[in-house]
Amino acid sequence: MGRVRRITSRANPLVARFRDVARGRGPAGTVLLDGAHLVSEAIRSRVPLEIVVISDAIVDGKLPEVDGAAGTGSEVVRVPATVMAAMSPVREPSGVVALATVKPVTVDQVLVHAVPLLLVLDGIQDAGNVGAIVRTAEATGATGVVTTPGTADPFGWKALRGAMGSTFRLPVAIGQSSQDVVNRLRDRGIAVLATVPRGGTSLPLCDLQRPVAILLGGEGAGLSHELVAVADERISIPMRAPVESLNVAVSAALVLYEAAKQRAEHVPVS
Repeated sequence: MGRVRRITSRANPLVARFRDVARGRGPAGTVLLDGAHLVSEAIRSRVPLEIVVISDAIVDGKLPEVDGAAGTGSEVVRVPATVMAAMSPVREPSGVVALATVKPVTVDQVLVHAVPLLLVLDGIQDAGNVGAIVRTAEATGATGVVTTPGTADPFGWKALRGAMGSTFRLPVAIGQSSQDVVNRLRDRGIAVLATVPRGGTSLPLCDLQRPVAILLGGEGAGLSHELVAVADERISIPMRAPVESLNVAVSAALVLYEAAKQRAEHVPVS
């Protein structure tokens, strides 16, 4: 792995910097990556890595995922397990954390695809769900994701970890407001479909081959009545009683796989 710097104190300013970024208090565009796999995905996706920190508990030869970190020009630092525990935001640190530069694209950039298949996430507060949805969106050939205020930051450490690298490759934008996003979609001729638990067009009967944006609401409450009212169409996932609702990430997956099926896109299974 080459020469690395070593710090041994939890009072080192670098520890405080990692903690600030984990809490969303870092510079714009600076994100925290937790885990060797996510760091490896960042390297593969040519995401600029500023610094990679590795716990002493990990032997060099057992960490091929980040062997290329120094070659990218990023700094590599070694720390004891006690310092890693202070730098990593997870309860049981994986032993690898990094700071990288990942910025959202604009809503207009998300809308450039000829036949867009977009997800608009409104009020989804669980960062793990947001990350899982971004991951599924890439897996099914969606062209982008837009989040609105009240939704967990898709560039927060937990959402990035849940997306497992998909955020580095799929266009993800942060919108100004739900209504603003809907207006811009309509201006581009994109049909706005609101997901509702019941009463909408049955998912298999919905036309997802056209340019569409799927609105997904927060856990529990779902989409607001106002947002449902301005949608071009309501869609519902068929469910057998007594089940009345599904986890939002599961709902997103079902809608996206139906869209992939209709668009005759091959989704490889590995």
